[in-house]
Amino acid sequence: MSEETKVDVPAKFEKLVGEVEKLSIVELAELVKVLENKFGVSAAAPVAAVAAAAGPVEEKTSFNVELKEVGAQKIEVIKVVRDVTAKGLKESKDLVDAASTAPQMVKEGVKKEEAEEIKKKFETAGAKVEIK
Repeated sequence: MSEETKVDVPAKFEKLVGEVEKLSIVELAELVKVLENKFGVSAAAPVAAVAAAAGPVEEKTSFNVELKEVGAQKIEVIKVVRDVTAKGLKESKDLVDAASTAPQMVKEGVKKEEAEEIKKKFETAGAKVEIK
């Protein structure tokens, strides 16, 4: 270990760190696999999370609105779908019917303000939506 990468090691880990420092790269890779299997974790996930956190954070500009639950006022929800998507009555009804079994994408690639307005319309009609 060079002086530039000197790390303060707590006393309780000094012996363990000393042993790890003696291992070759191949032995370290093997140790990582053993620990991953033993504890059911992945060493790659924390590294990826750190790398992602270190990069510049881009603010999301495009949002999707997904219909999660229709609620009791199905007709009102169909009206909102027609208004928001400009779909016909049958297409809107089919989308609302499909939402009773699985979430359905109502609108994609909209700005945050528009997505919030759409969400309010659906909530007023008694439906539950999610903005992604």
